[in-house]
Amino acid sequence: MTALDLSSPVAVVGTGTMGQGIAQVALVAGHPVRLYDAAPGRALEAAAAIGARLDRLVDKGRLDPAARDAARARLEPAQALTELADCALVVEAVLERLDVKQRLFGELEDIVAEDCLLATNTSSLSVTAIGGALRHPGRFLGLHFFNPAPLLPLVEVVSGFATDVASATRAYETARAWGKTPVACADTPGFIVNRIARPFYAEAFAVYEAQAADPATIDAVLRESGGFRMGAFELTDLIGQDVNEAVTHSVWQSFFQDVRFTPSLAQRRLVESGRLGRKTGHGWYDHGEGAERPEPHTADKEQPPAHVVAEGRLGPARELLTLIREAGIQVREEDEDNGTRLVLPSGGQLVLADGQTSGEFRDVVYFDLALDYRKATRIALAASQDTSPRTLAEATGLFQALGKDVSVIGDVPGMIVARTVARIIDLAHDALVKGVATKEDIDTAMRLGVNYPLGPFEWDDRLGHDFAFEVLDEMHDRDPSGRYAPSLALFRHSCAAERREDAS
Repeated sequence: MTALDLSSPVAVVGTGTMGQGIAQVALVAGHPVRLYDAAPGRALEAAAAIGARLDRLVDKGRLDPAARDAARARLEPAQALTELADCALVVEAVLERLDVKQRLFGELEDIVAEDCLLATNTSSLSVTAIGGALRHPGRFLGLHFFNPAPLLPLVEVVSGFATDVASATRAYETARAWGKTPVACADTPGFIVNRIARPFYAEAFAVYEAQAADPATIDAVLRESGGFRMGAFELTDLIGQDVNEAVTHSVWQSFFQDVRFTPSLAQRRLVESGRLGRKTGHGWYDHGEGAERPEPHTADKEQPPAHVVAEGRLGPARELLTLIREAGIQVREEDEDNGTRLVLPSGGQLVLADGQTSGEFRDVVYFDLALDYRKATRIALAASQDTSPRTLAEATGLFQALGKDVSVIGDVPGMIVARTVARIIDLAHDALVKGVATKEDIDTAMRLGVNYPLGPFEWDDRLGHDFAFEVLDEMHDRDPSGRYAPSLALFRHSCAAERREDAS
């Protein structure tokens, strides 16, 4: 099945930000495009706005003037739905309400030809439910673009329960012909990205609610240690707290209030107060004119230890041994293959985050996971009130000697990056075995849809296939709610990896 022919008209219903963006994508790809909006005059306004954006592309040298003029000639505001009768594809981007979308597609089905593809751009509603009452549901599917649609490459091609393979394939190939990177997924709450991304926000909010760190520090650790482009607090301020919270609530409700997707009470209070982020001037941060971003907590300078003892190769943190030696600190290695700790001159231990807490042990400081310990510019440490000041000072000085800023946070299981990445990996494995998408498409979706530095399975390969399970298993022991219970998929994956390791 091939992509739609460029001579085939494409219609976009709904002319808000997403509708205009999708229309621009189809237009620049070469299709005639019809714009329709139920509000009088909106389609004309949207056409003018798209034309202005095409002008800016010409000014920036990204679009040829002749191509701009041809695209404008192909763009046609429609005054009524009946003007979409000859379209080969209709993409809906209207209000995110099930009844509104169902009513619209019911009307469209009486207008367009039987071979016209009908697609919803919903980000959180069930594709199956939207198309459930159609006479020909096989041609109905989801085409979930990401905002801004002309710039972001990812499109989730979502097959509902009744979507036929030919329709999904044609939509997939059409998205690819438009210069996008499509991924195929089943109709599940949140699809790929909004399902698997929930822990990125939820765990940051949980650390904040536990008063273990402030938003600026958590964001800095996620960026500078975890390798994420933005932290959870600044990203939700950009998205809009109301929008982000609504998606979380929708996914949670759609999974029958599964505790793994429980919304944040702190974010709910933020929304109730009207502090929605950049669009209102205040969210987690103050975005008013002249407002200064708060600085993350950064520890004072400490003296590094002269030597350390490494018990084992430190697992995912093994690169630290090289960095410590390069900093001129003596390292003696003990023969413990699975060890993940450094013994400091004080006798205290520096341990990679594993889902336990410092307070459970004598004189232990935990250090957080990093995407790349050489490139990381900040490391989080966690100590309990029983940790000796000398041990914490030596741990701080050690990482400072490696050129890292150090943020000391409260003693919470899994710290910040480790718990976040472990939960993302877990949800990815769960989605894989439930047929939501392939491993490759899940990795692609998370890298392109939310700019993660690695896809979940790529991260799993890098960390070792037991890391996520062990972190969550320990956290589950300390949280009876079930929020951190490893999925059966992750458990089986970890067991299989262990068997392979034992056999080698």
